[in-house]
Amino acid sequence: MTPEPKRALLVSPTEAARDAADELTSRRGWVDMSEADMVVALGGDGFMLQVLHNMLEVRRVLPVFGMNLGTVGFLMNEWRTKKLDERIETAKSFSVTPLKMDAETIDGERVTLPAINEVSLLRETRQTARLEVTVNDRVVIPELVCDGVLVATPAGSTAYNLSAQGPILPLGSALLALTPISAFRPRRWRGAILPDSAVVRFKVLDAVKRPVSAVADQREVRDVATITVSIDRSVTLTLMFDPEHALDDRIAMEQFAV
Repeated sequence: MTPEPKRALLVSPTEAARDAADELTSRRGWVDMSEADMVVALGGDGFMLQVLHNMLEVRRVLPVFGMNLGTVGFLMNEWRTKKLDERIETAKSFSVTPLKMDAETIDGERVTLPAINEVSLLRETRQTARLEVTVNDRVVIPELVCDGVLVATPAGSTAYNLSAQGPILPLGSALLALTPISAFRPRRWRGAILPDSAVVRFKVLDAVKRPVSAVADQREVRDVATITVSIDRSVTLTLMFDPEHALDDRIAMEQFAV
């Protein structure tokens, strides 16, 4: 007889999520993360990213079945308690490989952070950022004058990347989106699609006068001088979805959203 899987329940601090957690805990038992085989997360997309980042930090990566009690819920399933065990058993799993951001500040501090959706560079003042862009040790843009630029994964391509007019990348496409944010020069450059084997490096030109921050999903490093972005193949995250609302279908259908 197959033992029942041990599940941990992680809950966003919002009132809706706490109320939902009360309903679930009244119906079944849950275990601590240290004992769990998988995780049920209640909240929105921001909370899902927080859960995944926390697992990366403690180096205990478990499959996550999220239920939406936030706003958009692109990374979540529909909230409902009916036949939850069956939903989890029949869920479709998707592997997501995060980005790794290696940043060095103008003071010489080095910071390494993971990013599941995107790494973005943003100007800190009213003055535009001036960036040198290198792909695989080749300078592809000597001077990008812009409000910022980002590198997005397929899972994150429908988030900030899409808002910045970047391309939607199919899940499993082994691609990255390199997307400028309000580019002034080169005026007609709209970004690039790169293989996920690419290593993208940004050098901030005149970093003191025109300061730039680097953001890995929700975590910011200010006053950066150089930033290197690449896929981190040492770890893989697993998201679980109802078959009728699978992540690859959602990403594909975003191309037809009006």
